[in-house]
Amino acid sequence: MADPTNAAASLENLPLFAEPDNGNGNGNGDEWGDTHHSLSGPGQTDLRRSLQARLASASAQRGRGGLPSGAHARRADDDLTALERSGGILRPTSRGGEVDWGLVRAYREQAADQLAHALRSREGLDDAGRRELGRSIVVELLADHAERALTKGLPIITPDEQIQLAEAIMAALFGLGRLQPLVDDPGIENIEINGHDNVHLIYDDGRIVDGPPVADSDEELIETLSFLATRTGTNERPFSPSNPRLHLRLRDGSRLAATAWITPRPVAVIRKHRLTDIGIKELVDLDMLSPAAAAFLATAVRARKSLVVSGAQGAGKTTLVRALTNELDPMERIGTIETEYELHLHDMPERHKRIVAWEARPGSGERGPDGRAVGEITLDDLVFDSLRMNLSRLIVGEVRGREVLPMFKAMQSGAGSLSTTHAHSARAAIERLVTCAMEAGQHVTESFAYRQIAEHIDLIVQIELVDNSHSGGKRSRYISEIIAIEPGEHGLPAVTDVFQPGPDGRAVPGTPPIWLGDLERVGFNPRLLDHGGVP
Repeated sequence: MADPTNAAASLENLPLFAEPDNGNGNGNGDEWGDTHHSLSGPGQTDLRRSLQARLASASAQRGRGGLPSGAHARRADDDLTALERSGGILRPTSRGGEVDWGLVRAYREQAADQLAHALRSREGLDDAGRRELGRSIVVELLADHAERALTKGLPIITPDEQIQLAEAIMAALFGLGRLQPLVDDPGIENIEINGHDNVHLIYDDGRIVDGPPVADSDEELIETLSFLATRTGTNERPFSPSNPRLHLRLRDGSRLAATAWITPRPVAVIRKHRLTDIGIKELVDLDMLSPAAAAFLATAVRARKSLVVSGAQGAGKTTLVRALTNELDPMERIGTIETEYELHLHDMPERHKRIVAWEARPGSGERGPDGRAVGEITLDDLVFDSLRMNLSRLIVGEVRGREVLPMFKAMQSGAGSLSTTHAHSARAAIERLVTCAMEAGQHVTESFAYRQIAEHIDLIVQIELVDNSHSGGKRSRYISEIIAIEPGEHGLPAVTDVFQPGPDGRAVPGTPPIWLGDLERVGFNPRLLDHGGVP
């Protein structure tokens, strides 16, 4: 595969100043126009004003009295009125009403270089300031090339098309480019990319449909992913032949995982977090769990029991942890530690007023004598830092490997923690956590891992994902079992089936845990565990 760093195109060789198409130039049915919203509104109006003013100035300086006759120039006020009538959404087009993404990419590369240079002298500039700076750079780039075209007497694209092109460049610079409309679609749950032209969209009802190409080539797809990896703020993620794996949090909270150079074609998956500001009662309404199970888990969290939520990918583990955490007192000081932000509790200040959210950083460059990359910040580092932050509770996110050791450390305080892992049953989650712990090295023995689980995990909650979409049904998610863990013989975990699968697979009350009194003290009604969960 070609190195994406050498993919920049020369703007002088691209057809910005070609004779405009005789059609209306608005484009119909392009996947961009109907779903892209991130650049609409007042900011778009400002962009139009700036570009029109800059082009008008260039034209007046040359005594042309306006753009060439083929440009169909109109008064700025009329343009703004038309923009407002359209809802503030413009479709960037070229010939035939399709986006010229090669042209957009070339301009984005030049704009990105200029923006990076300008930001060196503007440390601390917020997101709005960065976008304003980027907007001015895009306007200058387009206007400079339009001036040269006017000087040479060449025809140029219409004012509307120049505005549309500027919008597309801004989307590529600050948004996700061709991925943006897919991420914006509220019905899409996951986006699977297996090469630039092999895209599948998984909807929330289980449907899987083919999606549009997200790049013109695999090399361009890699370049797009590399560009996104550099725009993650303080935690920049490397993506190159020497770092062929990428895990990235997008601006909307979606999670992107990608690989290249170690697969036949670049592969990426975007998983969207659709339910962020949600409580446990709303999950009951969605039929994910019964009122009895909801009351049990909510009071278990308030009683500072440590929980691990287990299930398959996409089962709703993070959603359940988020909902349970949202049951806490807004004034409780909590910390979250994650490899990539997924809980987003810090984005809900009304629910969590005193929160510290940490995100690990992979580092970049060569590894030092200690085996760590330059700038790397691990979960262990963050757990150590958290001990001085006056926290009431520490939550460690998803456990996929050696992250289990920081999770154990967080749970050792007895303040109540939450985490997630992948397993097909609650009991299998115990074995999964043992395996994860032993991946940390030979210093972690099997007996040590079992002892940590037995002593520091109070509950494991299993979520089932049942997909009947292939037979005309829907996908459903529900809690199937909740087990309590206590130290047993020889340091092994002893298991109590507090909730177990009923006839339909959904969790029904079983045997109460020995510490049920702890829950009663914070408001749990023990009768919920009798008579099928009906008090």
